[in-house]
Amino acid sequence: MDDTTLTLSSQPEIRTDRFLLRPLRISDAGLIQHYTSDRRVAEGTRAIPHPLPPGAAEQYVARAIAAGRHEDVWAIDATESGLGELLGVVSLTRVEPEQSELGFWIGSGFWNTGLATEAVQALVAANPHGSRTLFAEAFQDNPGSAKVLTNSGFSYLGDAESWSVARNARVPTWTYLRKMA
Repeated sequence: MDDTTLTLSSQPEIRTDRFLLRPLRISDAGLIQHYTSDRRVAEGTRAIPHPLPPGAAEQYVARAIAAGRHEDVWAIDATESGLGELLGVVSLTRVEPEQSELGFWIGSGFWNTGLATEAVQALVAANPHGSRTLFAEAFQDNPGSAKVLTNSGFSYLGDAESWSVARNARVPTWTYLRKMA
């Protein structure tokens, strides 16, 4: 498949009752650095190293706003609710023309507040990639993320494993699928 067919263009804003999902901006790098410096946040993802190297948050934002990107990343911005301009992120990565992979992380101070579920549900409802199917995974030692996915209509597919940069190891995962209408 030609990589240019999977390149993304504009990225919509998506509003929920408590926050706005908006494209990242350069000024988000500091809060991304702050939240992902928490080992628990980094170890809940495949790609965030711990400790985060200098400049990594800025490079992440630059990739997320690049014209030729293959992933859309939204900031969970609750400025209007008084909670802060970035509480975490939710993303969609195009893997095939009608399939995307969903990912998310939330700053640890906002765990167990329903914000992750609300962000994932809003992104699924908007379906900005026009996907027929969405895939997601959660590390098996992170049942909270698995609950976010099942609460958002994802169905369990099976067990697998993925590499975690922060853990420098393969980690057992649960894989999920969401068929879109």
